[in-house]
Amino acid sequence: MTFSIIVVSYNAGEKLQKTIESIRAQTEDDYEIIVQDGLSTDGSVGALSPGEDLKFFAGEDAGIYDAMNRAITHVSGRYILFLNCGDYLEDEQVLARVKREIEESDRSVTLHGSAGAGKKIHLPPRIFYGNIKERKTGAHVMSNPKIDDFACYRNVPCHQACFYDRRLLKKRGFRIRYRVRADYEHFLWCYYKAHASMVYMPLTVVSYEGGGFSENRGNRKRSAAEHKRIVKKYMSRGRIFKYRLLLFVTLSPLRTYLASQEKTAGIYQNLKRRIYGGSSKPPIDV
Repeated sequence: MTFSIIVVSYNAGEKLQKTIESIRAQTEDDYEIIVQDGLSTDGSVGALSPGEDLKFFAGEDAGIYDAMNRAITHVSGRYILFLNCGDYLEDEQVLARVKREIEESDRSVTLHGSAGAGKKIHLPPRIFYGNIKERKTGAHVMSNPKIDDFACYRNVPCHQACFYDRRLLKKRGFRIRYRVRADYEHFLWCYYKAHASMVYMPLTVVSYEGGGFSENRGNRKRSAAEHKRIVKKYMSRGRIFKYRLLLFVTLSPLRTYLASQEKTAGIYQNLKRRIYGGSSKPPIDV
């Protein structure tokens, strides 16, 4: 099986069902859905239709990242995608496109491998990631096509647009002491410690709702504090100072504001795509 799609829920209402429907609408059926529920009381899980494609688990948890860790123990797919309730796969072809990207990467690694006759090529752990569409602003947000040191400090890909090699998450789950940045910390661990290969896919993966747990006012402050703690684990003081200075001189707060406003988000994202070397037009998935 290629994909395990994890959906963590708690009193999500109709959002849970709509997220599941976006998965079941896929033309590619090489997937399983893992729903990890935190003992919802709103009746939302009662509307689910369990089947061969959907496994349902429920239990009290210590937060969203603890629930994700619990769900990981049940997966059987090669690659894991996390979808929040209210986030949807952009269209019915997403999994088919991502599977083609994975298969092409597999062939490339095999062809360029150094194994001789009778030796087996061991594919390295990889994270395949793409772009998102923000429903809040209507903008198509392009991920950085090259993950490097500065990208890890500044802006890693949206968590819901990343397909993680199962081995990465089986080896080490999310550190739940980080309440809003555990996915960011785990991505940095994958890059710096597990030496995962980051493979950019020029396609839109998810329709992203935004405005969730990590984006309320209180958690934005917590997010900033956790970011400081996390980068100190993986980067030297000199690099951190350099990257903070770069963000300051490139007017990072202003750019963040422009990217968050409906009237300016599209213009800003078009400019960012030009800087990344792509078309100024939103990606057209074929």
